[in-house]
Order: sequence, then structure tokens, then C-alpha cells
Amino acid sequence: MLILIINAGSSSIKYQLLNMNSNALIAKGLIERIGIEGGKVIHKYYKNDNLEKVEINQNFLSHIEGMRVIVNLLTDSKIGVIKDVSEVDAIGHRVVQGESVSHPVLITKEIKEFIRKISPLAPLHNPANLLGIEVAEQLFKNVPQVAVFDTSFHQSMPAKAFRYAIPNEFYINHKIRVYGAHGTSHKYVREQAANYLKNKNVKTISLHLGNGASITAINQNGESIDTSMGFTPLNGLVMGTRSGDIDPSALFYMVRECGVNFEELDDLLNKKSGMLGMTGKSDARDVEQLSYEGDKNAVLCLDLYSYRVKKYIGAYMAALNGAEAIIFTAGIGENDCNLRYLICKDLDFLGIKLDKEKNEKFNSPDRVVEIQSEDSKIKILIIPTNEELAIAQETLKIIAKH
Repeated sequence: MLILIINAGSSSIKYQLLNMNSNALIAKGLIERIGIEGGKVIHKYYKNDNLEKVEINQNFLSHIEGMRVIVNLLTDSKIGVIKDVSEVDAIGHRVVQGESVSHPVLITKEIKEFIRKISPLAPLHNPANLLGIEVAEQLFKNVPQVAVFDTSFHQSMPAKAFRYAIPNEFYINHKIRVYGAHGTSHKYVREQAANYLKNKNVKTISLHLGNGASITAINQNGESIDTSMGFTPLNGLVMGTRSGDIDPSALFYMVRECGVNFEELDDLLNKKSGMLGMTGKSDARDVEQLSYEGDKNAVLCLDLYSYRVKKYIGAYMAALNGAEAIIFTAGIGENDCNLRYLICKDLDFLGIKLDKEKNEKFNSPDRVVEIQSEDSKIKILIIPTNEELAIAQETLKIIAKH
């Protein structure tokens, strides 16, 4: 049973081809910086039990171009791992916004229309997710496809966490509430933490820090009780192109006094703010480089970014009445030792103490690692996320039913 997983982000596509008879990885890759200069493909595949690597520097104007490259790599006459796309038994897709859907579903015309209809709730991701589905349908004809929704994990949040203090009619009639995102990743790394610490009841604060970023409080039952993203993925932390938290009155002011059209606000806050708005760069690696070169805007951006994360850690320590572990995951969380340092700095009162040497030594790990100091009361873990494996497992369950 070969399952291909497509995880289309706002500026990237991650993919994995897995043999679900053994959960064995056959090939995986990352296409990054879609729509940004400096695009790259990192493709890895097994050959004679050795993991080989191919890197291609290529700009991608769209996700369609990226999907075609994936198919070409998988079926290439020299490095391909399958001869034809018909060898793939099913395709699983990560879809960010599923509204109140609490389980994966087989993709049909109706499901595609549902994903399209609720795209305004995740304007950077759902259109990319849907595009991935539609391109996959063209390239993998007659292969069943499954959607696994990021919002599902957060359906366990209590009303006090997911409701907004606005007139009830907007919740009842228009379903305006907190949905969250990155649920597949938060759920996966929490399970990995519980296994690693041999404590199924571990309370954790999970930091999924990538171009999109969110933080989630997870209780002793492994349930999300609060998360930083809200009605859409715009809320919460500073991100690559998203503003994160902002006083709504500032938006009214921008319309009245700054000449911003109301229709422009969505694009401004989702695609032109965050790191990009502050520094001109949306990729944290580029912002880091500017910071090292002394760019004041970049220095401030990193300070603001880490400060926002600190505030949420404090809030979620209160919401959980204490936690046993902090988890760093995703592109920045796993690979940026400087931002991990800035985030954990001066959190001693909460029992969070980072070991600087471990933090640098264990950067970009391929397994769970601990980076807290010996006298830290809280475990600080870096856990490589594997949303693709989690999605594959859910996809297999759905396919088995049909």
C-alpha cells in the first residue's frame, strides 16, 4: 500500500511517499520559497537501503509547477522510486481549515466545494491545499484522495477558549469562533513527547514555528485546550507574512485615516505584514542574516517575534496550571537556535532554563532531543514534526473503509 502525502503550505510543498505495510519511507522532499526568489527542491529517496539526496535550485511561480516537479522526480528513469503514478494507491492531503469537521474525509466534488467555500478562513492555505488536490487529480487519475483537516485537533477546546465576546448571533448563524490550525503537527509532536518521556499524561506547550506559526496548550489527556490562531490563521504569533495579534481598532483607523481600502486589509495583514512588513523579507533565515549585519528593523523583528511567543507561553502555563514540557517544532522551531534562545531567555521564573550549548549542538535534529539545563524544571524538547506520517495513517483508515 503506497500512499503519497501532499502538504501544501503558503510558500512550500512537503511530500512523502510511504509504504504503509511497514510505515517505511520511500521518498520525501520539500519545495520551498514558492513565489519567492531563491526557490529550491530538496528531494530524498532510498536506493539500495541508502538515503540519497538531490537538490535543485529553481524558482517556482506557483504550486502547480511544484507538483509537476514532484511527479517527475518520483517517476524519473534514473532516480525514480516508482515507474508510473498508477502505483500510488492513495493520496492524503493536509487541509488547514475544515471548519468544525472533526475527522478525515474522502475527497469528492462536494468536499472540494466545501474547501473552496471556507477558503476565506485560511486565505493563504486552503486555496493552495485545494490546488494541490486538483493538480493531483490530474496527475494521478483514479487514485482516491483523502483530506485531513488541521482544525480537527482543536475541536476539543472548551467554549471559554473558542468563543469570542461578540453578539451570540455571529457564532450561531455565522460560526465565527476560534478554529486554530497546525493541529496535525501539534497532535503528532505531543504524542512523540509522551512516548519519549514515558508519560502519557504529560502537559505540554507546543510551538509550531514556521512561515506560519502557532502555539497550543495541550492538557494531560492529549487534548488541545487553547491555541493562538483564531477564526483564521492570521491571529496570534508574528509570522512570515502575517501580522498576528493586532487591535481591530487599528484597522478601522487605517481605513479612515491612512487611505487603505477596506478590501485591501485582508491582503495587507495576511500577505504583506509579519516579518515581510517589518524587514522586507518573509523568510526567517533572511531576517536572521539581516540581523547579523546590524539591520535595526531585523533586530527589532526578532525581538518582537520572540516576545510574542514568550507572552503566549506565560498565558498557556496559566491555562494549564503548569506544564511539564515545551516543544519546539517545524522549520524555525527545529532549525533556528537563535530564536529558540531568544524565546526561552528570561523565563527562569516559570522554571524554563535553556542550555545554550545543547541548543546549538542539537540544532536540526532527526529525533527527539532535550535542550534544557540540568536545573530546569521544565523539559525543553526539539521534536521534528512529521505531519505526513500522521496524515498517511489517517488516510489509510479512510481508504480501508471504502
